[in-house]
Amino acid sequence: LATPEEQKILVGYVGWGAFPQVFDHKNQYWQQGVSWVREKPPFFEEWEEVKDLLSEDEWNAASRSTVNAHYTSPTVIRAMWDALDQMGFDRKDGNILEPAAGVGHFFGLMPDEYKASKRVGIELDDTTAAIAKHLYQNADIRNAGFENTPLPDGFFDLAISNVPFGNYGVVDKEFKGRDRFLTESIHNYFFAKGLRKVKPGGVVAFITSRYTLDSTTHARVRERLAEQADLVGAIRLPNTA
Repeated sequence: LATPEEQKILVGYVGWGAFPQVFDHKNQYWQQGVSWVREKPPFFEEWEEVKDLLSEDEWNAASRSTVNAHYTSPTVIRAMWDALDQMGFDRKDGNILEPAAGVGHFFGLMPDEYKASKRVGIELDDTTAAIAKHLYQNADIRNAGFENTPLPDGFFDLAISNVPFGNYGVVDKEFKGRDRFLTESIHNYFFAKGLRKVKPGGVVAFITSRYTLDSTTHARVRERLAEQADLVGAIRLPNTA
C-alpha cells in the first residue's frame, strides 16, 4: 500500500478528461509520429512516455475515460458537505456511497465528523480505481461501472458524487420494462439508481448536467424521481465551476 509520502503524489492525479487530444492521432500538437511529419510534433515525447507507461488495456481505458474524467474542485466538494450539515443530515456514522468516485476527492475532503462512516466508492477506470484504493485504504473501492456493481437497495444513508454527464444511456438489468426509460441518459440514471440504494430518510447529493432539470424530453424522469424522493434543494453552478 502507498505510504503517506506516496499518497501526496497520487492525490494530484487529475485523469484524462482535460487531455483527450493525447489519444487523437490526428491532433497536430500530439500527433503520434505519423510518417508524413518531417519533424516530431510539439508533444511527441510526452505522448511517447504515456504510451510506454500504460499497457494497451490501460491506454484504451484511459482513452474511453476522457468523456467523463473531470474531477470536482475542492471548493464545490466542501460546499456540498456544508450543505448536508445545513439541511440537518445527522447520519454521519452511517453508510456512504460514491458511485463515480474518480480518485476519491469526496472521501478526501469529508469532514472529520463523518470519518466513522463506512465508505463505498465505485470507479470504472482501472488506473483511477487503483489510485483511490491506495489513497483511501479503509474504504471499499470497487473497480467497475455503477451499472455492474451489486449493491443492496435501501442500504446507504448518503450517496454523494459528481456523476457522469452525457446524452447516452446505460444497460442495467435492474431497470427493465417500464423502468428502462430511466437508463436513457447517464446522469439521470445515476439519480434513479442512487435513490434505489439509499434508505428512507437518506440523501442523494449529486452534481449533474443542467438537463436533469431543464430537459423537456426527460420530464417523466423527473416525475418518477419525485415519486420516490423529495427535492430538498438545487443550486445552479456557474459555467466556471
